[in-house]
Amino acid sequence: MRILVAAHNHPALHPGGTEIFAHDLFRAYQRAGHQALFLGATNQIHRQARPGTSFQGLGGAEDEILLWSGYFDRFNMSQVDLYGIVPDIMELLSDFRPDVVHIHHLLLIGAEFPHIVRRTLPDCRIVMTLHDYYPICHHDGLMVRTIGNELCHAASPDRCHACYKDIPLDRFALRERHLKALLRAVDRFVAPSHFLRQRFVEWELAGDSISVIPNGIPPRHTPTTAQSHGTRPTVFGYFGNLNPWKGTTVLLDAARQLIAEGLDFELRVHGGAPFQSEAFVEEIDRRFGETAPTVQRRGPYRREDVAELVAAVDCTVVPSIWWENAPLVIQEAQAQGRPVIASNIGGMAELVEDGVNGLTVSPGDPRALASAMRRIAEEPELRRQLSRNARRPDDIDTTARRYLELIEAIEPARVSKQPEGQANAG
Repeated sequence: MRILVAAHNHPALHPGGTEIFAHDLFRAYQRAGHQALFLGATNQIHRQARPGTSFQGLGGAEDEILLWSGYFDRFNMSQVDLYGIVPDIMELLSDFRPDVVHIHHLLLIGAEFPHIVRRTLPDCRIVMTLHDYYPICHHDGLMVRTIGNELCHAASPDRCHACYKDIPLDRFALRERHLKALLRAVDRFVAPSHFLRQRFVEWELAGDSISVIPNGIPPRHTPTTAQSHGTRPTVFGYFGNLNPWKGTTVLLDAARQLIAEGLDFELRVHGGAPFQSEAFVEEIDRRFGETAPTVQRRGPYRREDVAELVAAVDCTVVPSIWWENAPLVIQEAQAQGRPVIASNIGGMAELVEDGVNGLTVSPGDPRALASAMRRIAEEPELRRQLSRNARRPDDIDTTARRYLELIEAIEPARVSKQPEGQANAG
């Protein structure tokens, strides 16, 4: 088959979990013998427009291209420059003629993309992986209220308008109808967690159209045996971007509490703070200063190095305060036999079972997080037990096979039909 994999950026430009997984799956499709093309949408943050085309190359790779999408309506998740970008997308589809289009996000690609595929290639099968809640929630797909960071359990025009008073209520109603109408072109949806699937069922996507396939990761070759402690302190690790929703301040406050209590430990914080507000950066800078040298700010890391970095710690901490779907960092830690401390919400609660392969805590609670970290540091037998029970994730090739089985099961290609009542030409 010819498979077009579309994501809202490229991991070489923006190494987020969705981009990384989409690219890993793209390569797995190729290893399975299929002809695959990766399309990553980007904007002026990473690239400038090039006159005469919407497409750009990426490091000489012939099977990976970028779609420059600098004119994008984030509220409606729609392209603004339809006359400029749609003909280019249609030409790409006509040239490559994919049998399958696998969409990983609507951001920058545009909510119209599935409809464009359907109109250009009526027989093409369209699959979309739901990685977060962007179609449901205008607040960066977080389902967190803009005031007080309260978790949002359900979206509605009234609740969304309460978060954004400057946006009329009827625009939220129209946004929902607009996105649901365009998503009807998708044949099958995939959620990496049951929690995410349920959120979209409650948003009234048909439950029988959403399958659950856990994300997989490439096989790792680093040692997975637990390190011998001796007299060294317990080492905790954080991996990912630093932002308010990842629980960065919660983690640093927990570390400050443990330092005050005299606990012997080390916390390695891997990740940068791109695109964050000046106020947030100043806030975490202050907290890092208060907790050094116990807390080590190690900065961004390469995807190629993550397995080695995870294997070098005793426990990974994932203190997110939003409904994370299926964090790759949890899978990386479990693949290395490392226990995880995670917030007990969203897809995190499916990956980490309290007292079995890790510990779970209430989100946004530094005291609870500090208590869990203390248990890991002071109870070596508990740490060894949690390590033994680590749940190794599927490798990415197994995940690809599951997607391919789903694709094969999609009903045979649609046949374009003439509208009723229209006379035949001639």
